[in-house]
Amino acid sequence: MTSPSRLPVLAGLPLAVGSGLAIPVQGRINGALGTRLNDGIAAAAVSFSTGLLVMIIISLVLPRGRAGLANILPAVRNRAFPRIYVVAGAIGALFVFAQSFTVGILGVALFTVATVTGQTVSGLLVDRLGIGPAGKKSVTGIRIIGCILTIAAVAWAVSPRFSSGGPGDGAAGLLLPLLLPVAAGFLMSFQQAMNGTATVHYGTPIAATLVNFVAGCIVLWAAFAVKLAVAGPANPLPGEWWYYLGGPMGCVFIGLGALLVRSLGVLVTGLGMIAGQLLGSLGLDLVLPAPGTIVAPATVLGTLLTLAAIILATLPWPRGALRRQRPVR
Repeated sequence: MTSPSRLPVLAGLPLAVGSGLAIPVQGRINGALGTRLNDGIAAAAVSFSTGLLVMIIISLVLPRGRAGLANILPAVRNRAFPRIYVVAGAIGALFVFAQSFTVGILGVALFTVATVTGQTVSGLLVDRLGIGPAGKKSVTGIRIIGCILTIAAVAWAVSPRFSSGGPGDGAAGLLLPLLLPVAAGFLMSFQQAMNGTATVHYGTPIAATLVNFVAGCIVLWAAFAVKLAVAGPANPLPGEWWYYLGGPMGCVFIGLGALLVRSLGVLVTGLGMIAGQLLGSLGLDLVLPAPGTIVAPATVLGTLLTLAAIILATLPWPRGALRRQRPVR
């Protein structure tokens, strides 16, 4: 077994930010596909299926991918890690379903705040429990402050969109749809930790990403079969090629996340992706604005504050940095 080498924070954090850029692109595509099909489950199943196809090709073509394929069954059979980690892709399926189903109801703003809140809180928890391959990481005061500032900054950055959000029926009508992205965001940190641990034993994030897409496809196609029997088929698949890019975008941030959590830990990896998510959203709103898009000063300033909060949470602060220093006697 060849473990991926650890990356320093200065190299890994920009990669996490870069992988986060794919998240808003995927969200825009999956949301549009869900609207076109009039079926969030069908859109999520299509997205995961295209991602699975990409990962199968990569795994068969690249030598490292073929080596990872050979390591999957021995690692699972020998219980190198808890077998439940194999179904981590079901969490990704939930996230993609949440994108496809709730963005049209909540709007991009509420969806983003909900997922970021869940992911940030669980990132602290997962690092404290030591579930990921980086081991246990202390929950310091600086990290807590950085996480709180991150959530507040994200809320500020997307605040101009609240007035143009989804067509909810008041607070009561938004409560249940809001719980879905919060839960999906909360579970994302666990997915990253599971994938990171599996990557160590497979020897490559390619294999971990492939297993994710296999598990996610099984869950989504089973759910779609139930929906098909109850409510009938969705609208026909669109002919435009760009509707099918959501899956490849998922390959990017799932694969890089699996690689980076070993070096950065779950929280820092997640925060870096959040920064990339905001930067990507801002770029999309400027270059390819959706109907009703607002790019206000709060959007730009909130994004910059998010970056500052993430730097605060990731810098190697000395222990007791928030404690009052005792006078030297």
